[in-house]
Amino acid sequence: MTTFPERFQGLPEYAFPRLRSLLDAHTPGGPVVHLTIGEPKHDFPDFVGKIIADSVAGFGKYPPNDGTPELSAAITDWLHRRYRLTVDPDTQVMPLNGTREGLFNAAVALCPEDVRGKKPVVLIPNPFYQVYAVASVTVGAEPVFVPATRETGFLPDYASLPPEVLTRTAIAYVCSPANPQGAVADRDYWANLIALAEKYDFRIFADECYSEIYRDAPPPGAMEVAVEGGADPERVVIFHSLSKRSNLPGLRSGFVASGPANMAAIKQLRAYAGAPLPLPIQNASAAVWAEEQHVTVSRQLYQDKYAIADEVFADFPGYLPPEAGFFLWLPVDDGEAAAMKLWTETGIRVLPGAYLARDVDGDNPGRNYIRVALVAPKEETQRVLTQLRDCLQH
Repeated sequence: MTTFPERFQGLPEYAFPRLRSLLDAHTPGGPVVHLTIGEPKHDFPDFVGKIIADSVAGFGKYPPNDGTPELSAAITDWLHRRYRLTVDPDTQVMPLNGTREGLFNAAVALCPEDVRGKKPVVLIPNPFYQVYAVASVTVGAEPVFVPATRETGFLPDYASLPPEVLTRTAIAYVCSPANPQGAVADRDYWANLIALAEKYDFRIFADECYSEIYRDAPPPGAMEVAVEGGADPERVVIFHSLSKRSNLPGLRSGFVASGPANMAAIKQLRAYAGAPLPLPIQNASAAVWAEEQHVTVSRQLYQDKYAIADEVFADFPGYLPPEAGFFLWLPVDDGEAAAMKLWTETGIRVLPGAYLARDVDGDNPGRNYIRVALVAPKEETQRVLTQLRDCLQH
């Protein structure tokens, strides 16, 4: 009996099992330091625990599928403060059990069975977050992986695709700030992509989970630019999370926002197949979206680590400082070989870039990179990055 549908057979193995297969049979060359997973280590707001404890009785109730009015209002208030957006809390937002749920289920809810009588296409940046690819094959679409390389500013150039692909496109995923490269889609990028989506009638799924971690200026948002340009409100679907913004990956709390028609379809799917947030989590989430001081403090810590990385890698061939997010995308001769060298000589664990990308026509745009997560405390970051650099250069 087949245990895995055939349509999933061509997908690459998830990155972290591949990393374990590569490294775990080998002895680490020093104290183990994990720089692989993007799990924030900064403090989350100290009021979260008290709110959950005070509302613990809520675990005894079924939570509302679409979110409490208080949480929906907190989200739309944040969108107004952050992007100057006026969003209806009843019809244009829905809390998520982490954005991975939303990035997957929105494709299920919104991807048509065909586009102009042909198999739909889902555009995916390469490298990419694995859920984009799994969502596309789940809905019976053809995933088209588009290089996001140094030559394209580490963002996908979807406009370069031939018309026969664009005329079948249903969804285009974009991550900005980009994971793993730290690139930011500026206003011109979003405006041009929105115009392309209007021309070919597809939706943009904007994964903006790293939007609050940046060097200087806050990155513009896809919905923000769409509203400024008078685009169809259904053209853009945005996804945000408390995991990175507020150092709460275990809370599994985020949201999706779009036009009313898109949201009606997403909410209908949630009613049958989704998992609403428990009431105590919704209560805590509302308070976290409403408070910005902890975000400012955490951002400064990341900015300090940017400065450390810039100093450590100032003479490292090909190093480009990330614009945002908390990953370094370091160029190396071979990502797997570099990860093995670091592990066996120092105990530092990093992720080969190829594990985040897909081979297309024999080329993998992540092959000559490693991803390094800047999640450790500042003092440890200085020490470990210096050790990492010295190991790679000898």
